[in-house]
Amino acid sequence: MENLDRRDFLKLAGMGGVVFVSGVGRMAHAAEQKGAMDDFFFVQLSDTHWGFDGPKINPDAKGTLQKAVAAVNSLARQPDFIVFTGDLSHTTDDPQERRKRLREFKEIIGQLKVKTIRLMPGEHDASLDNGAAFRELFGETHYTFNHKGVTFIVLDNVSDPTASIGDAQLLWMREELSKVAKDARIVVLTHRPLFNLYPQWDWATRDGAKAMELLMPYRDVTVFYGHIHQENHHVTGHIPHISAKSLIFPLPPPGSLPKRIPIPWDPVFPYKGLGFRGIGTAPVKSEFVITEYPIIKG
Repeated sequence: MENLDRRDFLKLAGMGGVVFVSGVGRMAHAAEQKGAMDDFFFVQLSDTHWGFDGPKINPDAKGTLQKAVAAVNSLARQPDFIVFTGDLSHTTDDPQERRKRLREFKEIIGQLKVKTIRLMPGEHDASLDNGAAFRELFGETHYTFNHKGVTFIVLDNVSDPTASIGDAQLLWMREELSKVAKDARIVVLTHRPLFNLYPQWDWATRDGAKAMELLMPYRDVTVFYGHIHQENHHVTGHIPHISAKSLIFPLPPPGSLPKRIPIPWDPVFPYKGLGFRGIGTAPVKSEFVITEYPIIKG
């Protein structure tokens, strides 16, 4: 396994954010990127934690999600679809309050112009009831879909409170993968990282290695996830893993502090460390053009 820093990705200015090209071994030219984005484009948002209350962490906790929705709606080119990679709501022991927060989240994202929205739970949504409330409002916690020849696999590594995918879902995953060719383009969407980023902070999936073993024979796989509230680039063999920023508060780099605690709000730079991303195809199959957007442009 190999960690990547930003020097291992092509960094370009444009489209209102910062652009990277995922994958290793080839860097696309800016002129090529424009055509690639016309071919395929979706948006990833993550870790909205609707219901969170912490004025010193985010004094605009009740307004940040709406600002993110407005930012996505203002994109010059609207995405083909939108994904939220978990922790839609903030955890609560009250089952009714959990459903209330998820309903409010659903109402807010209903304001998005793009109506094709793919959701998955985070542990804040699902670990206390094995995903029951999520399924009532949004449907299955793991599933597949296809878009323009790309197979998307949505994994649930949060409904099991032990932070596991589980044998039944791994069997399902094996069966779904058996339906596609070894050179098929595959995108995995999940909440927790599938590798041991920092298990001490719950930044791992207990049986993630089993999922990666199933994916390794496939030559064109990219994993997008949330959970850690920051960008992180990592490669397992030939498979890149790319995490997303949060829409509520950033967290420190893995192991940089004794405890995993939110980074306090900076009134000089409000919404610092928060954002979402656009993901589009690149000229080479094993790459994606990734554009990081702020919630509020500085």
